[in-house]
Order: sequence, then structure tokens, then C-alpha cells
Amino acid sequence: MRDRSSKTASYSVDVIPVTAMGNELAVLFARNSTERERWSLPWKLPQAGEMLDAAAARVADDALGEAPAWMEQLGAFGDGKRHPSDADVSVAYVGLVPHETATPRTGYAWFPMRDLPPLSPRQRAMIESARRTIEGRLDQAPIAFRLLPATFTLSELQQVYELLLGKRLHKASFRRALQAAWLVEPTEEWRSEGRGRPAQLFRYAPKKRRRPQRGVRFDFLYP
Repeated sequence: MRDRSSKTASYSVDVIPVTAMGNELAVLFARNSTERERWSLPWKLPQAGEMLDAAAARVADDALGEAPAWMEQLGAFGDGKRHPSDADVSVAYVGLVPHETATPRTGYAWFPMRDLPPLSPRQRAMIESARRTIEGRLDQAPIAFRLLPATFTLSELQQVYELLLGKRLHKASFRRALQAAWLVEPTEEWRSEGRGRPAQLFRYAPKKRRRPQRGVRFDFLYP
């Protein structure tokens, strides 16, 4: 995936797209034909005069055909660790992609986060940073909703939080905390979930509050 559009660039821009696939998180990778590793995170060298955020959006668009629902810069990575671009430094971004729109372009594929392909040392460090950043943002902003469609059941929302936290949550406590956060509202739609009674669909609709909007606070994790 070597990009020669700017030979004078001393840094690359890398994006870590993350989605929920079933009961696990997955990361998007690009297939390489000439690099040591067969797969790498999507990356490019910046174009002349291109801002970092614009470069990251271009990388994501080339891989997915659209921008992630949420994207944040992780920072710069270097420390002499190898990278497919041979750039001295890489600026990394993490992005969350709803599963229903997570259809990559040709040459890209999703890998479970628990079973990643061999990667360059620098890009592996980026993925570890992305994982920590996502977990750290959950209590600060409602980013879990970025992995869901416009309407969802509360069970689906809890599953996403459990995936991002890497821990199980107590169902009743989760719903009480969700209600206290004022982040969702019910719709008039219902969906059948197996043999039980249909589940009501909700949507992300935070109520206006004096306090800044935040995520769901968790004090009730299972061990």
C-alpha cells in the first residue's frame, strides 16, 4: 500500500477503523503486495498543504467510501519503530464505523481485534493506543452510539458497551444508569428477539441539560 504521492513527507497519516462484528470488535486492514507484512492499517503520506484531519478523512474514504461516524486523533508515533511507509513519524486516528455501513472497498478486510494479523511494530502500538482511547472516552462521551444504527434495542446497546469495555455489565444497573444519563428515547417500533416478547427500539436523543453531555457512568461491572 505504499503511497509515493509526496516523497518529501516525513510522516504518514494512519487510520484505525473499528466496528462491532457479532460479539467482538474488528479492525480494518489493507492488503499489501510489496511490504514485509501482508496486511497493514490504512495509511497515506499527506499531500502538499493538506491538513492532518483532511488526510485522515481521505484515508478513511479510500478504505470505506465514507468517513467514520466518529474519529479522533491519537497522536504521533515514532520511537524508531518500523512502519510500512518508512516515515520517521506517523500521526494516527481511531474511527468508529457502524456495522451496517462497514463495507470496505476491494483490497481491505476486517480482522477481529483478538486475532490481528502480523503488523509493523509502530502500527501495533497504534492499535493498543486506540483500544485505550476508546475505553477512556466511554465515560466522557456517548461514543458507543456511533457503532449502532439509527434505532436499536437496549440489549444491542448494552452489547456494544460490553464490547468496548471488554467486560460484562449488569442488565438492570446498566438500564438505570442509561436512564440517568438521559441519552435515549423510545420509538414506536418493536423488534422480535427470539421466542420472548418483542423488544422496543430506541434512538440516541440526549435531552438538553445544564451539565455537559457525557457517556454512561459504570459502577456495576461484573468481575
